[in-house]
Amino acid sequence: MTEKTYKMTISLNVLNHLGINLYSNIPAVLSEVVANAWDADAEVVDIVIGSDEIAITDDGCGMSYDDLNDKYLLVGYIRREQPSEAITPKYKRLVMGRKGIGKLSLFSIADTIEIQSMKNGDKNGFVMSAKKIQEQLKDKENYSGEYHPDPLPEDKIVINKQGTRMNVCNLKRGTSTTASALRKRLARRFSIIGVDNFTVNIDGSPIGIEDRDYFYKVQYLWHYGENSEKYISYCRKETLLQHDKRPNEIGKNGYEVSGWIGSMAKAGLLKDDLGDNLNKIVIMVRGKLAQEDILEDFVEGGMYTKYLIGELHADFLDTDEGEDSATTSRQEIKKDDPRYEALKSWVLGELKNIQSLWTKLRNEEGTEWALQVPAIKEWFDSLGKDNERRAKSLFGKLNQLSIDSTEDKRTLLSYSVLAFENFRFKENLDALDKMTPENLQALAEIFASQDDIEASLYYQITRGRLAVINKLKDQVNNIDLEKEIQKHLYEHLWLLDTSWDRGTESPSMEESVSKAWGKISAKLSAEERRGRVDIKYKNPSGKHVIIELKKADVVLKTYQVIEQVDKYRVALTKILRSAGRGKEPVEVVCLVGRGLGDWTDPDEENKSRQSLAGKNIRVVMYQQLIEDAYMSYKAYLDKRAEAGKVTKLIQSIEEYDWANA
Repeated sequence: MTEKTYKMTISLNVLNHLGINLYSNIPAVLSEVVANAWDADAEVVDIVIGSDEIAITDDGCGMSYDDLNDKYLLVGYIRREQPSEAITPKYKRLVMGRKGIGKLSLFSIADTIEIQSMKNGDKNGFVMSAKKIQEQLKDKENYSGEYHPDPLPEDKIVINKQGTRMNVCNLKRGTSTTASALRKRLARRFSIIGVDNFTVNIDGSPIGIEDRDYFYKVQYLWHYGENSEKYISYCRKETLLQHDKRPNEIGKNGYEVSGWIGSMAKAGLLKDDLGDNLNKIVIMVRGKLAQEDILEDFVEGGMYTKYLIGELHADFLDTDEGEDSATTSRQEIKKDDPRYEALKSWVLGELKNIQSLWTKLRNEEGTEWALQVPAIKEWFDSLGKDNERRAKSLFGKLNQLSIDSTEDKRTLLSYSVLAFENFRFKENLDALDKMTPENLQALAEIFASQDDIEASLYYQITRGRLAVINKLKDQVNNIDLEKEIQKHLYEHLWLLDTSWDRGTESPSMEESVSKAWGKISAKLSAEERRGRVDIKYKNPSGKHVIIELKKADVVLKTYQVIEQVDKYRVALTKILRSAGRGKEPVEVVCLVGRGLGDWTDPDEENKSRQSLAGKNIRVVMYQQLIEDAYMSYKAYLDKRAEAGKVTKLIQSIEEYDWANA
């Protein structure tokens, strides 16, 4: 009987998933290279950025010819299976690498990778090309299951001391970076850079703690673990108002957490000059970023979370003897890992503690801020003891809102005084006690009766909103301004729905949506592309919203609207489901210049809208949008408040010199 022969082959799909499509940005890719240098016992890593290439050189242990073949070029080489290699020989470092696929991530940003290494005086080097690998993998007749990089001639190997040099060449379009941006982002992805005999230089200048560019803005700090007092020293004394060391044990399973969580004075401070959103608590494992943001895994919607930033170290998520808790992309932890679930439970408890103390501190700060206005102080002193307590509570809640502009805070303070006086007149101040900072709709309900005091308030706010509406009206009348209309609507979502004050999106959601929609848009017909201005994803008021702007002169029928936008709704729903958020509502708003082609009479229009509603799709005409928004606010301008006691108080607030307070 003939013995059977079996074989396993590597497909192009493996390269795509574990290399070309593994990461989408240079900092994430170079993090893998820096981690490899750490694992090689390097003391110094030099990164030099060129116009079309990046060179990374380390002074680690280097690799011999056999090491390059048997370890580096072996995709999936698991170093930790060798007990002697799980801890580095020189500095006894816990190695970061685990799956043996990080090297492939270099192809995410470049086509050509050149490797040079020197160990014990022996120099070796080769060049890998993504294009050549793909061509070889496609040649099924001659493909043996192996890829042979091109050896580097000796005169091309420039490394002259022990270590490894990587030249990442022919950078892909859209993956460029600057030294300052890379410095900041790498500093945030590692906790070991600049300490523990490990220095990373970018264009000759070492990365330091200060390059993270956020510690100096922290107002309150909670820190965990042994030696966590160091985080206090990273902060600025004038800015840091309070710090607290907290217990770091997770239940009875022996897990421990270290690191810190902080809050800023203003939510706006969590956006840096690169446009990065810092409103996240990252998870570090073995000194390297393992998950971008654990806050995303909570439905915790308290206003205080909008001010938070943090870095938690949870090395128990990656032990040599335990299962690998990281996903294939190495950018987040598996949600169903029991260790991660234990961490989440602990973090939730800490968030509740932070919420309590943060609320108390912000209440005290808010009262102090409001009472600096002499007229407010005089009014406050006239309230009586019980009402003073209520006023303090209201000032504190206002200070919890994520409002950075002094002008906006002043306006909201005016609203608060009006609300307080309104409810005091109605002997219903208990209603203010029940109002939460997040419940901005309650502020609108406060003025629902439209009495004289309320008319004074709305007169102030509607002047600004009518200016926004009039600007949109002018733009709609000019067909050449469709891009300006788009920008105007995205900045003022309340034009579409009065409860949509603004939209927020996490970077990971934006990236997922962008990738999914890019694939869909690539398949659109030329006619479909011409008929659309743009499509955006927004997340206002806890609802996921797709907004598509059609060109003003395009006329569609109901089935065309459903056919064109439903694919985006389905894609977003799949993304939410994969993130464990499948029950969160998704709505599509399609803005058109004219009514749909099958709206031939009121009955047909009603049937059409019912069909669209069944798919959570809403069609809105530009002109109707303007008229509805205009009529919603213009009525308030027709009312004027008499210049009484409260009106004068509001005037005093507006005229106060806040800039020099």
